[in-house]
Amino acid sequence: MRKHKWLVLSLFVFTLAGLARLIPGLRTIDDAFITFRYARNLLAGEGFAYNTGESVLGTTTPLYTLIMAALGSLTGGVKAPFPTIALIFNSLADGLTAVLLLRIGRQLQSFWAGLGTSLVWTILPFSVTFAIGGLETSLYVLLLVATLAAYLEKRYTLTGIIAAAVLLTRPDALILILPLGFDRLFFDPKRRGVALHRHELLGFFLPTILWFGFAAFYFGTPLPHSITAKQGAYLLEPIEALIRLLQHYATPFMGNLTFGNLWNGVGILFYLFFSVIGILYLIRKQGATWPFLLFPWFYFAAFAIANPLIFRWYLTPPLPFYIFAILTGLNKILRDVFQTEEYPPPKRKLLYRLSTLVIAFVPLLLVIRAWDWQPDHGLQRPAPNMAWYLLELRYREAAEIVSLDAANIDNVPTLAAGDVGVLGFYTGLPILDTVGLNSPQTLDYYPINPGFIAGAAYAVAPELIFDEQPEYIVILEIYGREGLLKDPRFDEQYSLLHKIETNIYDSDGMLIYKRLP
Repeated sequence: MRKHKWLVLSLFVFTLAGLARLIPGLRTIDDAFITFRYARNLLAGEGFAYNTGESVLGTTTPLYTLIMAALGSLTGGVKAPFPTIALIFNSLADGLTAVLLLRIGRQLQSFWAGLGTSLVWTILPFSVTFAIGGLETSLYVLLLVATLAAYLEKRYTLTGIIAAAVLLTRPDALILILPLGFDRLFFDPKRRGVALHRHELLGFFLPTILWFGFAAFYFGTPLPHSITAKQGAYLLEPIEALIRLLQHYATPFMGNLTFGNLWNGVGILFYLFFSVIGILYLIRKQGATWPFLLFPWFYFAAFAIANPLIFRWYLTPPLPFYIFAILTGLNKILRDVFQTEEYPPPKRKLLYRLSTLVIAFVPLLLVIRAWDWQPDHGLQRPAPNMAWYLLELRYREAAEIVSLDAANIDNVPTLAAGDVGVLGFYTGLPILDTVGLNSPQTLDYYPINPGFIAGAAYAVAPELIFDEQPEYIVILEIYGREGLLKDPRFDEQYSLLHKIETNIYDSDGMLIYKRLP
């Protein structure tokens, strides 16, 4: 493809990615507000802390937090519009990812697979939702894909620097970095004739050692506190993560919306077959690709074994590599079929051209089905179905109610909640995080008595509330139904300030309690 045509195509996918995120507008997810509060506190001179004076690393994305703080310093400081900053930044990141996927397709002589993956990525709900939701997912995936692009071009020092950046964006990047490092140490020097150089080691280890050294000194541990908290707070069945991952890997193009839920059973075999064909073909063509092509399956295994609660954004990182392998496998099979001597050359060429259109555009048509042109809540603009943020809207209402009431209290009250993002950002109050992401004292109260769980994977530990005595408590009713709300001590110490009507998670409203004098 000529250079000017390549530039036009790159500009097209970059623009499409931007529009697909700017059109839905802000639909910020609760966890993003945790990052925004860390960034705001940094700008306010309160240090890298969620609650002032508490050195707790409650975020798993320090690099993204620092980027938000840096951009916030240029756009209003502590009053910076962080959700808007994140939306614009993530839109640019996803646009660059789409361009890099095109580039990788060209590098691997798999143009149509690269184009198909790039186009799908521009509108894929698992990409768009978390870009407009303000999470670090867009940056994380960009850095994963950029690591592949740099490694393919034998730009090893740059690969090391990007690998360090991706690790500081999400700790689960180790799932890619470890096999990549193994390949670079033992296989790549013989394969491509370039010895390991100290510059690439320095590029990776210098930023990581600096951060982990700072974290160990400042927080007392280099590991995010939220990792430990999530392991104890949620009560899950032993194979819950495995089932969710199987469902996800069976529907990379959201095919269940077109073919029905039975597609979940068919899809895992269908896409596994094409993925294996694509992986084998690409590894034979370029051996350096294996850490990236196997990354989706290493990721699958790691999360299935660890069995955490699978939040939606955990499902996004493997998708670019998984989809690229699937489309490459499909492309190879179609090319082999239509280039046999059974077809005369003119017909053979026509059939192959038609098949490439299938590779590039049919996945796009399937994914479009996962968009809602008139959402039933929030902004009335086209958006992915999964860009659901009704819970965040309800928490915003609760934050306003608590803020108004707290204005009449002389001291600074503490607010307890399980979902702390929106509440913490908009009230600015000290937060008792009942899940424990930002409040280490919470860990002593979990795992919780299974009898307190009322249909959700989580419930507030009653003794945590009675020991800490927060002035305000904001919870979905289901979080306290079988435990806290049934405890007679609770009625003696707290009164219902307001109930926001909602049936989210089968809850009987969102409840705002205030401690009695």
